[in-house]
Amino acid sequence: MASGPILVVDDEPDIRSTVKEILEDEGYEVVLAASAAAAREARQRARPDVVLLDIWMPDLDGISLLREWASAGALSCPVIMMSGHGTVETAVEATRLGAYDFVEKPISLAKLLLTIERAREAGRLKRENEGLRQHLALPLEPVGSSKAMTALRSQLEKLAQHDTWILIQGEPGTGKESFARWLHEHGPRRDRPFIAVAPGSIPREHLVAALFGIENADGIQHGLLEQANGGTLFLDEVAELDAELQQRLASVLQRRALVRSGGRGPAALDLRVIAATAQNLEALMHAGRFREEFYYLLNVVPLTVPPLRERSEDIPELLRLYGDFFANRDKLPYRHFPIAVQNRLRNYPWPGNVRELRNLVQRLLVMGSAAEVDLAEVDAAFGGSIATAPRVETTDIDFNLPLREAREQFERAYLLRQLQQVGGSVGRLAKAVGMERTHLYRKLRDLGVDVKTIAREE
Repeated sequence: MASGPILVVDDEPDIRSTVKEILEDEGYEVVLAASAAAAREARQRARPDVVLLDIWMPDLDGISLLREWASAGALSCPVIMMSGHGTVETAVEATRLGAYDFVEKPISLAKLLLTIERAREAGRLKRENEGLRQHLALPLEPVGSSKAMTALRSQLEKLAQHDTWILIQGEPGTGKESFARWLHEHGPRRDRPFIAVAPGSIPREHLVAALFGIENADGIQHGLLEQANGGTLFLDEVAELDAELQQRLASVLQRRALVRSGGRGPAALDLRVIAATAQNLEALMHAGRFREEFYYLLNVVPLTVPPLRERSEDIPELLRLYGDFFANRDKLPYRHFPIAVQNRLRNYPWPGNVRELRNLVQRLLVMGSAAEVDLAEVDAAFGGSIATAPRVETTDIDFNLPLREAREQFERAYLLRQLQQVGGSVGRLAKAVGMERTHLYRKLRDLGVDVKTIAREE
């Protein structure tokens, strides 16, 4: 059941054997220790998922052993304290030292199993987050000397010093979460939590509990909003929230208090909210698909992240940044991107934006061996020759034409230009111009645009 055993540390043989039988019946592997010395050795040998630690032991009490582990930075798994003679002061001290929870003897079977399962889940999430940070600790610094990035950096520096709520808008892959983290780490809440919530990644039936938490007879399970208390809540792609959740979130964030599922009273919230979207929320609001009160609550300060194709002069800096990053993090040989390669990449439309460029750099460092990246490698990394979007030379509309022909002339130039902006993808073009894809194909065909030769489907 568990990826690692449960270590039970107690000097009373009856307690050890009883707890062992209970946990093994539930499918857990159990390791026993009768003293602090045995616990140290078992913990090193068994690498437990959770430790059940008795407070009163003959050689060294549990609080002292917990303090020893905490001071050595060795609290690698949750520790649940057990005692039949505990006091409030003892529980407070154990919590201060990093104990996950405190259970009293005689032990309630239901309470023990619930506490262990929650501790295991907390330990798993902590390990995953630490691994994610180590593996994906990508640079957050807004890089680039282009006019667009210089203006964006100036906005970020001003906004970081305030608690203003922000709505970050930009295409997928432009790094909206990275900019939100930069704002948090350079602001007054930098020492408090940064909690990212991606509603689309949480099943709808679990989303309410995940956001607002649960309160019942077994205790309190804090939701993501409470976990962000005092810090920053990042709501990624808020357009994916349904109308009911938009309304509930708007009410909670406006009142700065929430009621957990099953809760009897409100819990106070003190948050900075940064939301992000790749969609046009104002258009969705006017279409009745995004709640007006939620839109105006989030959109205190709008911040737009430009797509990479609109700041192609930043590409050489980004190549150096990610080249250094992956070389250092993954112990890969550093590779130089010569001017010819830089120019080729500057002319690519980057439909996946900075995320696509970052992935390309990593791929080239992993797969290549020469000190310099060459054009053939770049073409091969893209699956052949780089497919650039069609370049459109737009001219003034011929006002001598009949209205219908002039309109068709404009529509063709407009759609070709938009197709260029989205990297040749008809799927993205449909979203950008607000047309159903089937109708768009028909329109392009009527206008003489050969989508088979210029469109790269998503």
